[in-house]
Amino acid sequence: MAEDPGAAPPPHGCPGTSSAQAGRAAACQGCPNQGLCAAGGPAASDPAIEEIKEKMKIVKHKILVLSGKGGVGKSTFSAHLAHGLAKDETKQIALLDIDICGPSIPKIMGIEGEQVHQSGSGWSPVYVEENLCVMSVGFLLSGPDDAVIWRGPKKNGMIKQFLRDVDWGEIDYLIVDTPPGTSDEHLSIVQYLSSSHIDGAVIITTPQEISLQDVRKEINFCHKVKLPIIGVVENMSGFVCPKCKIESQIFPPTTGGAEKMCQNLNISLLGKVPLDPQIGIQEYCGLHHSQEKLSNQGME
Repeated sequence: MAEDPGAAPPPHGCPGTSSAQAGRAAACQGCPNQGLCAAGGPAASDPAIEEIKEKMKIVKHKILVLSGKGGVGKSTFSAHLAHGLAKDETKQIALLDIDICGPSIPKIMGIEGEQVHQSGSGWSPVYVEENLCVMSVGFLLSGPDDAVIWRGPKKNGMIKQFLRDVDWGEIDYLIVDTPPGTSDEHLSIVQYLSSSHIDGAVIITTPQEISLQDVRKEINFCHKVKLPIIGVVENMSGFVCPKCKIESQIFPPTTGGAEKMCQNLNISLLGKVPLDPQIGIQEYCGLHHSQEKLSNQGME
């Protein structure tokens, strides 16, 4: 495709913008310019990318949390990761929820119903702790049951606003909770953040093959858009009965689970997280409130 200083580099095998296969060829899959090429327009420079680059310069580390399939615990992991990092009070942590149509982070963090305020320096994120702030489209809805019915361009515009217009301040870790799959939101966040360096992606899966199939697609997506993979976490990996202490495989790893997949693909397996009823309780009550309760009981 034509060279443009604001465009993403073309993938290997790019057919070029003048080709009838522009934006439609197999090599176009995962390219941030695919939609523009398919529409027949030039990959015009987006001035917001430079603004985001400047804004993100003061964010030291950026980590995307991905999953191939929904319901594997990606948002729960994102919330626990952010909360865990925030235990170091010398670090400033931000959790950005870009699951536009299914924003669950406000509920998981126990801050559902909070509102975002506008200031002279931009939108103010919602603070869970002095060193942990959260931003989600869930704060912009009139109620938790409101449906977000947006096409791709409007979702992309919202992500752009989150990165450019939120007053993040100086952040040590920006954790980005993404929707499942490989859609507009993923292409946008990678395109907007690539110029300011992304540390990489953590991919969440469950042990069964039906989940691993989609994770392999997610891994291929990461390779195509040159997004480093930090590693894979196998969630819901077994259940230990609290009474008899016998472990059961609720989701049997029929093809070897995430461990075998990571060995085959030469990717790090970061760990396995068992099914734990306490995590379900925390999601219902809100992670922040659950941690406070445990701390008050001397159980943390």
